[in-house]
Order: sequence, then C-alpha cells, then structure tokens
Amino acid sequence: MTTPHSSHWLQPAFDDPVLDAQVSFRAALGALAEPGLPRAMDRAHALGDLAPAIYGLCLAFLDSDTPLWLAPRFDTPLIRANLAFHCGCPIVAEREIALFALLDESELDDLSDFDNGSERYPDQSCTLLIQLDDLHAGPALRWRGPGIKDVRSVNLPLPASFWQQRQARSAFPRGLDCFFAAGGEVIGLPRSTRVLIETEEAA
Repeated sequence: MTTPHSSHWLQPAFDDPVLDAQVSFRAALGALAEPGLPRAMDRAHALGDLAPAIYGLCLAFLDSDTPLWLAPRFDTPLIRANLAFHCGCPIVAEREIALFALLDESELDDLSDFDNGSERYPDQSCTLLIQLDDLHAGPALRWRGPGIKDVRSVNLPLPASFWQQRQARSAFPRGLDCFFAAGGEVIGLPRSTRVLIETEEAA
C-alpha cells in the first residue's frame, strides 16, 4: 500500500503503456506455451533491483485481484510504491495467500508455503516470478512436455534443492508455474513440464 508521501517514488513503467503491456503479456504467454525457449521481455524500465524482464512480468500479470509476496530484496519503498500505482496489487506477508511471488536466488530453497492449488481449483496456485542473474549459465537440463518437440536443452543456474522443492509441490493438475527472468529475457516453466538433470528426473 502506498503512503501519503509515496508519490515521490513513482517512476514510468512503460514508454507506451497500452502497446507495451500487450506485447509483454503476449511474450509471457508465449514463454509458457513454449517452455524453456527464451523470449524478449524488454519493454519495461528497470525498477530498483527489478530487471526489465521481471518488472515486465509484474506489469503484465498483476492487478487488484492478485495478492503478491515479495522476497526481502524486493520489499523496498520504491518497488512497493510503483507496484501499487501501476498494478494495484495487494502485497501480502503470508506466502500461503499469495497468487504471485516475486523471488530471487536466495528464496529458492523452500517453496513449501506457496499454494500449489487443489484438485478442484488447480488454477488458484501461486505463480513464481524468479529473477536470476543469467538464464544460460547453469547445468544442462532437459525439458519435456507440452509445447516441446522431443526435448529442449535449458541451462538455468538453479540449485538442485529448487528442483526437489518443485517436485515435492507437483501433483498434476496441482503445481507451481514459474517464470525465470534476467535482463530483458524470460523463460517459462509450466507445471506440466518435466525437468531432468542428467539421467535423473528432477521435477
């Protein structure tokens, strides 16, 4: 929530709010439709520690009906004020009630409190928006599933514990959809995608 003195934190989000929002939303949907394939997400300006791609995802998805949980790195007056102004999303302290979560590398070891939906309402699960330093500097991963012909090689720099946590929260149709962003690029990972590291299925 903004305060009476929060207006001085406000910054432009998009140069062309209507067009850039549409382009960003289509890019985000395309990233989920073709998991593991990098998409340009560079229409938004950087905002504090938020890179253009991750801020673009926020602007594309968040509104007054999408409670958001913020990792401590992103829980700043600047980010809170601009998300409140441009998105109108309520920022919540409880992970359990968040429909979106804005994470960095330090928050990937424990996903247990994020809602992974229910059998009746799988669409009410939390979507993870994860900012990384790079999308191409990690160990070799093999992704399979809808939107992928045969197999796709992905090199996200993520700890093994993340994949273990994701597997623990996956019982399709329940699960956590994820977006990974760095700089002006985004990669989507829907819950339906199987991720393998070397010969072992990790998620």
